[in-house]
Amino acid sequence: MGVTYPNISNAINPYRDNVQGKANEPITVAGLLDRAKQIAGSAFQGTPDWTLEEIYNRLEENAPRIAIIGGSPDHPAHIMDFQTSAYAALRIWENGGVPFYFSTPVMCDGTAQSNQGMSYSLQSRNAVAQMVVNQLESHSYHGAFVIQGCDKQPLGVVSAVAHVDRVRQIRGEAPFFATFAPAHVLQGGTIPTDLYAELEELAEKADAQGEKDIAYDLREAMAYILQCTSNTAFQGVLERAVERGILSKKQHKNYEKRLAVATCDGQGGVCAFNGTGNSSRHLVAGMGLVHPALELLTAPPSKNQVNKALDSLTGMINDPNFGAANIVAANIRNAIRIHSASGGSTNLMMHIVAGMLYGGYKFSLWDLDEIHHEHPIPDLFNYSLTEGRDIFALAMQCCAGDSRGMETLFYELLENGVPMDIDAPTVTGESWRTRLNKKKGLPADAVQDNQIIVSTPRRPFSGVDVLTGNFFESAVVKISGMATPQLDSFDKKAAFVLYFENEEDANHSLLDSSLLENIKRKELFHYDSLLSALKYNAPEHYEQLKTADYETLFHEMVEREVLKIAVVISGQGPSAFGMPEMFTPMQHINTNRNLKRVATLISDGRYSGATYGAAIGHMTPEAGDKGGILYLKTGDVLYIGLRERKIEFLNEKAFRNGEMVPDFEGIPKERKALGEKRLQSLQIRRRNVASSNRIYGHTDAANGVVPLPIYEEAVLDYKSAVMISEDLQIKK
Repeated sequence: MGVTYPNISNAINPYRDNVQGKANEPITVAGLLDRAKQIAGSAFQGTPDWTLEEIYNRLEENAPRIAIIGGSPDHPAHIMDFQTSAYAALRIWENGGVPFYFSTPVMCDGTAQSNQGMSYSLQSRNAVAQMVVNQLESHSYHGAFVIQGCDKQPLGVVSAVAHVDRVRQIRGEAPFFATFAPAHVLQGGTIPTDLYAELEELAEKADAQGEKDIAYDLREAMAYILQCTSNTAFQGVLERAVERGILSKKQHKNYEKRLAVATCDGQGGVCAFNGTGNSSRHLVAGMGLVHPALELLTAPPSKNQVNKALDSLTGMINDPNFGAANIVAANIRNAIRIHSASGGSTNLMMHIVAGMLYGGYKFSLWDLDEIHHEHPIPDLFNYSLTEGRDIFALAMQCCAGDSRGMETLFYELLENGVPMDIDAPTVTGESWRTRLNKKKGLPADAVQDNQIIVSTPRRPFSGVDVLTGNFFESAVVKISGMATPQLDSFDKKAAFVLYFENEEDANHSLLDSSLLENIKRKELFHYDSLLSALKYNAPEHYEQLKTADYETLFHEMVEREVLKIAVVISGQGPSAFGMPEMFTPMQHINTNRNLKRVATLISDGRYSGATYGAAIGHMTPEAGDKGGILYLKTGDVLYIGLRERKIEFLNEKAFRNGEMVPDFEGIPKERKALGEKRLQSLQIRRRNVASSNRIYGHTDAANGVVPLPIYEEAVLDYKSAVMISEDLQIKK
């Protein structure tokens, strides 16, 4: 048996006061329920009672009108939406509500990588928010059951439901409620046995021909679970093998096909790596918007699991504590700390800010950073794609009852002394305090083998940091994604700029296995500056190499990992080019054994994770807004202080004399003509993005890349303008 939803306490009911909705919508509800019954099959018990007259009556009486929001089935996460939405529709009706269904377009970042679609990816978040608000407001829905996919859709819908809740309360209407049902985790693929053997033979062949880097990079790619991102790694190394005559193009395409078709399970889901999709799952759960019965699954949810989430709405309806905007704001510290401790995607730094702004709360990257650093957040996520500890493994542990996902992480953060808002409301109709009183499967140590969430921190710090510098205002970097030896190798180092005006130029050069040789041959970095970098980065090698010629000095600095190169990819910001994700150049660097050990990547574009060196992105002001990144050029020297959270442009003349002098003040004026030429190129290149979908009239990356009216009307103080009641319980 289900529960009984209360009617909506609202003086406004367009379905009572106007007849058109009651004439149009009953057939859509009946059609949805008829299809749901067919899909549910034997899982549906009882006799259909959804007559047009009864649907009319519920609309007239203001029974909760609940939108089931799915995604387009051309995204792997939404293949099974039809089943989940069927279960949801039947339960909403059984509980006395009125179910509706609509879906949003959902672009797949994996599919859009390396094509023009990446320039639409960030814009799609605001587009999803806008479309969802349109539908919720036009059809006067009271709440939503959201089938959460990945990429930009989750936070687009979070932004939408928070915004609708804020607008409704401004108008004096009932609060808008929402609960999220994340798509299950897609199990990573396995390289077929025969193909694995062939790839190992190729690695052995590369070894025998002296192409050690190809053998190394190929074996490294083979060590990962098979996923769309690892396919990109294979692409990079296989193309180099073709270039050097170790592999034919025909063989390359054959391997590519066999890898691709073995990657995804037929039921879809969110990919098993901890990218933006699963980071969004963790974040939205940390916001209190996910019922634990649906949080981490290895298969599409059962009817009973969907029922648990929908039954919990009973205690939320009409209660402003459970309005979507209030739940998000009341949980913002929890969400940021869970995002940090779980190694969440860099992309979400913008989306967290956006969700708060859409909810009406004044919030920026600096507020996020303040929460991140007001108390140390340890790394409690022992995630590994090469050791069987991916998100599918975590979902298996949750389904076995040995872990409770983000409830476990919440608990372990508390156990490690991190302050959490335990009285914040959640979509179970309870506070975290009440949820955590149930101890079974809660501690991380309940998992005996292959722990992913851990009780003892791997490191005392985690998350994504905000950087500042003398040629920019803000940028972000995920130093927690770097092992300590890697971090030590790149931190507090002088790095030479290798400048690219756009990603296409960067990808072309980064795929060239002779890139470092070309830099050396062309002597792109001044000899005296190389000597100064050697002395600063590794003084222990200076005496031995100080008299070496250019070729020897450059070669030895690469071999000893003393040379550091800042690969700068400019012109990728929101207004310039839609802020595409820099995954492809990251992968090209990662699959080049020599380059990855010397390269840091810097861009005004987006990032999800990290390269072997640091991935520094979301730089503001962007090149398109005449930010300092526009005026950098190859051969410039930067000081990169990751732990200090700063990057400085250095006076190269002083640097050659052994002095570290930050000085950028005169550079924009000195290089004004260069900047104007680049802006002209940027304007021409921008036309590759459809004008209808360019990001205009929006804030910058530090302020969420949201429409200006959203930003201007977000005036509430998130520290005080929230409702938190102790001991929240589901109302019976």
